[in-house]
Amino acid sequence: MSTTVPVRRPPALAERPDKADKRDAILRAAIETFAARGFFNAQVADVARSAGVAAGTVYLYFRGKDDLLISIFERTMTDAIAAGRESVAGKRGAVERLREIARLHFERMGRDRNLAVVFQVELRQSTKFMERFSATYLRQYLGIIRDVIAEGQADGTFRSGVNPTVAAKMFFGVLDEMATNWMLSKRKYSLAAQADEVVDLFVGGLGR
Repeated sequence: MSTTVPVRRPPALAERPDKADKRDAILRAAIETFAARGFFNAQVADVARSAGVAAGTVYLYFRGKDDLLISIFERTMTDAIAAGRESVAGKRGAVERLREIARLHFERMGRDRNLAVVFQVELRQSTKFMERFSATYLRQYLGIIRDVIAEGQADGTFRSGVNPTVAAKMFFGVLDEMATNWMLSKRKYSLAAQADEVVDLFVGGLGR
């Protein structure tokens, strides 16, 4: 009597992650590598080593080191914009919406120091990157803040004589500087815990 032996896939195929997982793993490795070595000192081979893949594999997903940095920025800002819009829609009143924006911003940077280093330091050493993306993703992010401030002016919460675009840039500047200070500080503390204080001080300046 013949015995049928079940055919099994090779373990390497059974355990192989899909393309999205591998791309995410390479991006995570790029964040860690750029934070540790600096963007300009790091090489694609360093990223590949950190991700546990061959250097050639990185080029299957990204055109090179610049594309890795661009992709980190795009993914972070896309997530921030989506989360910002969703959180604003779920809150009533301009002040509470600003609190939610500040909390999400601080939580995003505060839970991942390596990402904060790349975002707050490494990305900004290149004028090319900043010029390219300040006109797209950053403008959308500032637009969310601007609309909240304009809403507060319309309902009398904030003074109407303040340019909402300028106020939005000031608010973002405060969040940005607080994130940088947290990233550079030797002291361990919760960045998100400072959201209310930042918003209270900002709102106090816009108050009637």
